[in-house]
This record gives sequence, structure tokens and C-alpha cells, in this order.
Amino acid sequence: MSGVLARYESLIAAGELQPDPAQRNAVRQLNDLQNQLESSQQKSGFLSSLFGDKTKPPRGIYMWGGVGRGKSMLMDLFIETLALKAKRRVHFHAFMLEVDQMIREQRSKEVQDAIGLVAAELAQGIRCLAFDEMVVTNTADAAIMARLFTALIVEHHVTIVTTSNRPPSDLYKDGLNRSLFLPFIDLVHAQLDVVELNGPTDYRLDRLGDLGTWHSPLGDEATAQVREAFFRLTDYKPEDADNVPSAELDLGGGRALHVPKSLKGVGVFSFKRLCGENRGAADYLSIAQHYHTIIVVGIPRMGPENRNEAIRFIKLIDALYENRVKLFATAATAPEELYMKGDGAFEFERTVSRLNEMQSAEYMALGHGETA
Repeated sequence: MSGVLARYESLIAAGELQPDPAQRNAVRQLNDLQNQLESSQQKSGFLSSLFGDKTKPPRGIYMWGGVGRGKSMLMDLFIETLALKAKRRVHFHAFMLEVDQMIREQRSKEVQDAIGLVAAELAQGIRCLAFDEMVVTNTADAAIMARLFTALIVEHHVTIVTTSNRPPSDLYKDGLNRSLFLPFIDLVHAQLDVVELNGPTDYRLDRLGDLGTWHSPLGDEATAQVREAFFRLTDYKPEDADNVPSAELDLGGGRALHVPKSLKGVGVFSFKRLCGENRGAADYLSIAQHYHTIIVVGIPRMGPENRNEAIRFIKLIDALYENRVKLFATAATAPEELYMKGDGAFEFERTVSRLNEMQSAEYMALGHGETA
């Protein structure tokens, strides 16, 4: 046996993973899908040589659950052990950026069905398309997803496997013109098996170990700590640090925020970029909804001359706290000493209280977006 189930069992036997009933159930379903994909590959190889490839794809999998439940790890095992050359794995956000660019290029040619043509191009040579972290915050993306994925699955026979922190019905919840997105949710239920991977254990916290979240004073040691947190949270290899993906986060109204490091729901920002520029509560809400964890570097000690930065920082922390986003930071000093004098210093005391609570084990165990 060399499939995902065998690999998962071997990791448990070696003590590298803990037994987890919800994970095991998900692995069994992933293993069944592997068998179907590999079997269909063998059949289609013969039939397509005679009649062209008309093989209906196996049903895909939509695997959802809270942060730290091991979704990305299981996806890693699934792709690594899938004996299929025609496979592709990509972070969902990066995929949609690619799609948006391809659609723009097609529309510049004034074609009738740009989305259909893009789907056909994406499907070339692909039988299984796997995504990390399906999340929909962009109105333009929400509007095209039903057509795009119907073409991929129904017309081009691509099997979709994806992870998400939310069930399908909660995708793009309360989004603008959500009615345009609802056919995509129907498509997910019609074409993919929804696998819940919830449970009491947050393996992300296990990976963090005793690593703290607030690091001061500023300097190499503090930077090294948040850098380590990023690699533990994303399972990214430190030796490949120069190639960590970046992102352009849609803020609405044609505006975007460059995120220099963005991977698996973890975003890295500078204080200067977040609070030194003119931003409002809506910008911080977009960040809080998109990322389950953010790392903010370079938080300075502030005074009366930094009134605007302090007010923006208050709004940032409010958005993060209310959406249960995990915060790792490098700062000049402890929260209590960040902003002691200046307009809004009294209001900043609530921010100090929240910053301290956000370092607690109880807060860290909360799911992203979970109501206290």
C-alpha cells in the first residue's frame, strides 16, 4: 500500500501524528478518491486513444474545519501519494489571481465566453486540481466562480479537492451581490463530497509549542521569533524563505493591499504599511476576514505626534480581536507602554487589555471568526 491512508497510518505508528478520528475519516475518503482517480486514469488512457476522453470525473472533496485541524497536512499527503501525473496543487488565492489575469487577457480580445476559454486552458493536462484555503472575499471572483468551476468540472472533467475554514454555505457570507455566488455553493454540493474536519484539537498550537506571540524590544531576536512562528504555522521550509508567496488583498473600490508574505491564511505586514498610511476600519476588517493569523513587525512606541497611527492601531486590533485573528508581533515595548500620552490614550487602554488577552491560551484556542 502506498496511498494516503497507508502514509497516514505509518506516521501515526511512528509517533509523528496523534490518532484523530475526524482526520482518519477524512483520510479514508481521500484514499477512496485516490483509487478512483488512478483507476479512471488507466481506463481513460485506453478509451481516449479510441474515442477521445469522455470519462466522467470522480466526485471531488470539500474538506473544511477550524484552523489547526490538519487540513493542509492531509492535502500534502494526498497530493504526494496520488499516482497521477495530471495533477496540480495551488493556493486558492494565487489561483484566482491567475484566473483574473487570464480573463482580462481574453476579454481584451473581445471574445464571447472569456471564462469558458480560461477554464479550457486551465484544464489542459489536468485531472485533479487541489486548492488550499478556499476563501471568497472578492466580489468579482464571487461572480465568476459558478461559471468557471462548472466548466472545469462538468465540461472538462476535472476533479476538485479543496480545503476551507468554513462550510460551503458560509462562503462569501454577507458578501455584496451574494445571489450571484449561490450557484457555486449548489455546484459544490452537487459535485463534491463535503467532509467536516472539526474537533477539539488545534494542531497549530502544538506546532507553536512555547513560542510567544508578543516580542520586544525590536531587534534580531524578536524578528527571529516571529519568523519561526510563520514557518511553523505554514509548514514552509525556512531554507526557501526567499520564495514565500506574496498577495494583493482586495480592499474593495478598486484598491488593493500588498501583503509581502501570504500563505495558508497567515499574512505578514509592517506597522508602517498598516497604520502609517491612511486606512479605515473597512480595510482592517478585510484583513481580519481573510487571514486567521497575522504577523505585524516594527510596532513603535508612540506619543502625541503619532496620534493618527495610534488611532489606526486601535481600529486594527478591534478588527482582529472581534474576528479572533491570532496576532504575532515585534514591538518596541510591552503593550502597556506603547501609547501612554496623546489624544486617545485613554481609549488605548482597551487596546492594551485586548492585546494582553490575545496572548492567552484561551484566546489562541478560539477558531477564526468564532463568537466568544
